[in-house]
Formats: sequence, C-alpha cells, structure tokens
Amino acid sequence: MALFFFACTAPEENSDAYGNFEANPVLVSAEAKGKLLFLNATEGQSIQAGQLIGLIDTTALHLQKALINAQIGTLPQKLKSALSEIEVLKRQKANLEREKERIERLLADQAATPQQLDNISGEIEVLEEKIASLSIQTQIANRAILAEKQPLLAQRDIINDQIRRAYVYSPFTATVLAKLAEATEMVHPGMPLLRIADLDTIRVQFYVSGIQLQDLKLGQKIEVLVDEGTEELRAVPGRISRIAEQAEFTPKTIQTKEDRVHLVYAIEAKVPNADGRLKIGMPAEVKFTL
Repeated sequence: MALFFFACTAPEENSDAYGNFEANPVLVSAEAKGKLLFLNATEGQSIQAGQLIGLIDTTALHLQKALINAQIGTLPQKLKSALSEIEVLKRQKANLEREKERIERLLADQAATPQQLDNISGEIEVLEEKIASLSIQTQIANRAILAEKQPLLAQRDIINDQIRRAYVYSPFTATVLAKLAEATEMVHPGMPLLRIADLDTIRVQFYVSGIQLQDLKLGQKIEVLVDEGTEELRAVPGRISRIAEQAEFTPKTIQTKEDRVHLVYAIEAKVPNADGRLKIGMPAEVKFTL
C-alpha cells in the first residue's frame, strides 16, 4: 500500500506548478458591407497566411467602377478644338500681310496713300488679337474639362479599395477555432466571421508563489508535462515568455478556500506544438529544474 501511494503521488511531488494550455485567438472580421458569397473555413481547419477564405458581393461596386470609367472615357471627346478657326484667321492674316506689302510698294511709288496702309495694318492687328483670344479661351475650356478627371480617378481609387476589402484573407497561418458566419448572410464592417489562433506554438499559464518566483526569469527553459495515456506523462520543452508584474489572489478555479487566499504570480510559457497534439484547455504540469 505504501509503495502504491508513493507511485501515485510521485509525479505530483516532482511538479512545481500546474496550469492549462491557452492560445491568443484573433477575430477575422468583415471589412465591407453586403452578402457573404462564401466562407471556405471549417472548425479545426488549418489556413495559410494570405489564403483567400471568403468573399463579400462586389457587384454594385463593379457597376459603380464601370460608370466612372465611362465618364473618364468621354472626357477626350469634350475637349474643344479651335485649330480650324485659327487656321482660317491665319490665312486671312497672310492675305492681308501680302496686301500690306503691295500697298507699301505702291506707297513708295506714290501710287497709294498712307491711309490705305494704316487701314490694312489695323485689320492685321485685329486678326492677331482674335487668334490670341481664341487660343486662350480654348486652353481655359480644356483645362476645366481635364480638371474633372482627377475627382473621377479619386472616386475610382475609393471603389478599388472597397472591392479589395470585400475579399477576406487569413492574416497569418492559423487554425480555425470557430466559424461565426455562413454564406448568404448579410455582413457589415466589423462583423466577426472567424475566430482563429496560431496553435503551432501554444502557451501554458500557471501560477507560482513569491518564493518560486525568485528562481524564474524570462526566456528560462522549463519542462511541461502532459497526460500520455491513463497513467503516463509526456514531457515537452517550454520557455517562459511572461512574468506578471504584480501578485494576485489565487484564481477561483482553485477549489479550496485556503488556497484561494494565497498571493501568487501568473507565469506564461510558450510550448512548440508542431504536431498539434496540445489542445486549448488541456491541463499541464510544469517543472522548473530540468
């Protein structure tokens, strides 16, 4: 009987603390509004970083984008061209300049009057003013038409961003803990779709007394023991990743009233879980001295 009692209590005496495995769950939420077309994820499924897992209907957004593209396409047709009118005025000016040269020759021979030369010079000046004015008016009108393009391009960028947000991607490689929405449901920005967690490295949280705390430090290697079968324990390596800054009363999960009034410090350690055998909520024992 004594040997049996020692065999049953020996593992407990060798362990320095007890705790449970936990993970840091992350909510994957919708960033757009509309009908959820699909959400390809099931509980327990492994998803990769950047993997497309869902899509929100973008039909209305694509129609808005097509309308903006059509508006941008019509802008070149609105541009005013005064080249033909300017060419007519330039030909008239050339004719008047030739006539002016003829009058200047006649005036040299005293076959024309200075009044004739002044008149044709005035006509040439009027044509030059018309050409300059028409060019300026055309440039101003075209600049106003081209100014419409920038707001349209900005609107298209906004639509493209909204379309991008309709695609739901996995933020990192993780395991799906819970699926919170189904296809055909109406979703809105901020609505949770999935709860995921990285279980390749899981953490165990346990509590130690002030005396035990003196022998612990961040980054310290520890040994974590988990159940293997009905009586055996399997050891896995761990490393302390967090030590509480202040003491707290023992959590109420401790059943006895005497233990609940003790001050303890919360400790977290990271444990590799490449094979996925460690699960959230699984109990564990911890040994500080390897």
